Amino acid sequence: MVRLGRRALPDRPHPLARSPLADRLDRWLATAWKRGILPPPDLDPQALWRAAAGRQGNESGVAERAGRSDADVADFRDRFSRLAQAAATEAALSPLGQAMAWGQLVRAVSARFALGAVWAKRPDLAKTRIAPPIIVVGHMRGGTTRIHKLFAADPAHSATRYCDAAHPVPRRPDLRRLKGTAELAMLKRVNPWLDAIHPMKSAGVEEELGWLGAALNHSIYETQWRIPSYTAFSEAREAGPVYREFGRILRTDAAHRGLADRPRVMKVPVFCENLTELLAAFPDARLVIADRDREAVLKSTLSLVANQMAVQSTRCDTEWIEAEWRRKLILREQRVAEALANWSGAVTRLDFEELDADWEAAIGRAYRELGLDLTVAARAAMRREMAASANGIHRAHARQVARFSAP
Repeated sequence: MVRLGRRALPDRPHPLARSPLADRLDRWLATAWKRGILPPPDLDPQALWRAAAGRQGNESGVAERAGRSDADVADFRDRFSRLAQAAATEAALSPLGQAMAWGQLVRAVSARFALGAVWAKRPDLAKTRIAPPIIVVGHMRGGTTRIHKLFAADPAHSATRYCDAAHPVPRRPDLRRLKGTAELAMLKRVNPWLDAIHPMKSAGVEEELGWLGAALNHSIYETQWRIPSYTAFSEAREAGPVYREFGRILRTDAAHRGLADRPRVMKVPVFCENLTELLAAFPDARLVIADRDREAVLKSTLSLVANQMAVQSTRCDTEWIEAEWRRKLILREQRVAEALANWSGAVTRLDFEELDADWEAAIGRAYRELGLDLTVAARAAMRREMAASANGIHRAHARQVARFSAP
């Protein structure tokens, strides 16, 4: 057992371990559907779309199109239909997985409408001028979170909070922090190893994965569901519409939170796959490339993806996950190399082992290469960040990975 505040982190005996609560929820939902207590979730794309559009009422047509080109509207519709079909036919979802998939898909469309409704009233929000962002590019489990949080600790910079990433629609009064707290509490009950794999707090620094998920990029979904047809479709598809929506959300968030004049430090591992489109959306960005040995990345990635899929699927295969993510790591490295070959902007590289050996020296070099000023206040904030994480619960995941990889 590992202590997480007042809560004990249970042993994780194998990568596909599930919590007792997840098993109980599966049984309860199956019984409720069988007895007619609850209707089973309908993952038909049209039914999902109607469920989301109904929340917007008669304004759904305007909200769908506000601030977006016809091509961007069509891209989202096509992506949604294919993603919903893949979830229903390929993912072998458990009852809990079906309920979670229904919720995520309806939520993505609802957010699409709600953002459009905001932009219909305030089109200027989606066009807010922002400071050149600092973008961390690298594999998940490749040290990107550490780099992200160090750069975000600098008071001269800004960062996205979990509550904003998960709930991209700005509100007044803004209750997203409370929603995020409740949401994370529930997720961590269902999946008690979540904090060991990727610690999250509602108001804490977080990657913008939720914003890409709202635009139906495949990344957030392929780590939860086995949906090879949608992964192949999205990998091959030009990602410009996704990153244009991402840019609108970022600019709206910066305006809403009053952070437009501070460089946003951003990171999502799938940036590797779409770096060309990302740089087209942010041509003045500064890049931090995170490097780590591919085999070490793969072992940790296998643990993360297995954990996510086990919660929602009745058919989990660690051999398939390992082969699929080996392929994806190679693909992402190739696409990063292609994008950087045509990039003339500021860029630096940070190696995982280099950060382990002397993170202050590594960050100092990175700041110089990016033309940034590493102030006394920034150094002090970074030291506090490193001290806070020194004995963090995330270190339990390294022990899990080592155990799973042992012969």
